[in-house]
Amino acid sequence: MSRRFVLAFDQGTTSSRTVVLDADATVCDSASLEFPQIYPHPGWVEHDPEVIWETQCATAFSAMDKAGITASQVAAIGITNQRETTVVWDRATGRPIHNAIVWQCRRTVDACQRLLDEGLGETIQDRTGLVVDAYFSGTKLQWILDHVPRARQRAARGELCFGTIDSWLLYKLTGLHATDFSNASRTMLFNINSLAWDDTLLDAMAVPREILPSVAPSSQIYGVTRAFGAEIPVAALCGDQQSALFGQTGFSPHDCKNTYGTGCFALMNTGAEVAKSRHGLISTIAWGLDGRVEYALEGSVFIGGAVIQWLRDELGLLQSAAESEGVAAQVPDTGGVYIVPAFSGLGAPHWDMQARGTVTGLTRGSNRAHLVRAALESIAYQSADVLDSMRADSGAEIPQLRVDGGAAANNLLMQHQADVLGIPVVRGKVIETTALGAAFLAGLGVGLWGCADDLRGVWREDRVFEPRWDDSLRAERLDGWRRAVAMTSPQSAG
Repeated sequence: MSRRFVLAFDQGTTSSRTVVLDADATVCDSASLEFPQIYPHPGWVEHDPEVIWETQCATAFSAMDKAGITASQVAAIGITNQRETTVVWDRATGRPIHNAIVWQCRRTVDACQRLLDEGLGETIQDRTGLVVDAYFSGTKLQWILDHVPRARQRAARGELCFGTIDSWLLYKLTGLHATDFSNASRTMLFNINSLAWDDTLLDAMAVPREILPSVAPSSQIYGVTRAFGAEIPVAALCGDQQSALFGQTGFSPHDCKNTYGTGCFALMNTGAEVAKSRHGLISTIAWGLDGRVEYALEGSVFIGGAVIQWLRDELGLLQSAAESEGVAAQVPDTGGVYIVPAFSGLGAPHWDMQARGTVTGLTRGSNRAHLVRAALESIAYQSADVLDSMRADSGAEIPQLRVDGGAAANNLLMQHQADVLGIPVVRGKVIETTALGAAFLAGLGVGLWGCADDLRGVWREDRVFEPRWDDSLRAERLDGWRRAVAMTSPQSAG
């Protein structure tokens, strides 16, 4: 029986998902499972790593069953993952020593401030491409080593493993302790110029080298797993947003995409050179492939689709996330209401760790539909802030924006994004391109496809959203948004 299918593991912030694709890159079927979010204190977010592993395996079995295939027909597994989320486990037993600290978690804000007070901000940005922020893995790892009894001593003896979620899943699948360039570049410990763990940064965050994974290209055979009944090569690791850029076939400099998931993430391919941002973006490794590393500019919005989950789970304004479009369409606009969902601070281009969520413009006539619409529109406004910085850093206009992720299915949101940006927004037939990118990379790793250029013809357009606003209306709405953003800062109080 020929092996002509690829399993893409798409391990996200709120759910684990497996997608089955065939050798024509057609999605055959998929399965997903949500898992609990753990909030020990305000601003802290954790996951149970064992639940992540269990849900990922369960979705793999379910997706294969729904597609009518067995493990013996699978050519490769590709893993794409929520980035920065930090796991530490016992090298011998494979058991985590603490819950995973999620990328959204703000517990290490003070540790980041100490790095800045020590004058390390510029050094960290020059070496890692990142700004100093609790978003990234380094200070999360430092926190676990400082707060779990004997963890620091055990780490120095080589008894513990650190990894982001890709490393955790790879270890559970194969017993190997490794990561890829894209995920390593999100730790605030990896030098993206020399492509190595950086001793200065390890010392600054008191991280022993013995706990770190090896770093490898995004597309290669890492090892094999028998977790699903037959040997399957694990042939790709790639952070979710870089994987989405690859799935959009963004292989050329200035190719740009935005992914709408729990957060929103815009990436622009910058080729073989590290592009330094002057407008609040970060430089990151896109992927390692065919003996070379490519880079990207990135802007990260912390709270994207998660604002709709907030409306559903905390305020009870929605029964389901899918309901948001219909409710928002009940009103022609927000009636002047703006929601700035700075629940975990503000990401690019503001990088305000102290910012907190704000609702402005409420009147007695403001109703459920206005709030739901304002929440949806906040996703587009935050993304527009990032794209404006990308234009400024690249010195080039962005002719169109390719979009993906679950919230890209929301037509009202996509139309608002086009209106705010003033450029066409193009949605592909497959909006879950994080999984598509992982499948592409894994297929390349085992020779299912010959080279990246073979994949360009696979991408297919679904719909183009053309901007409808004139310049005057766009300027008015953006001015209202910027005034609302200014009110999220603690300095604006009083």
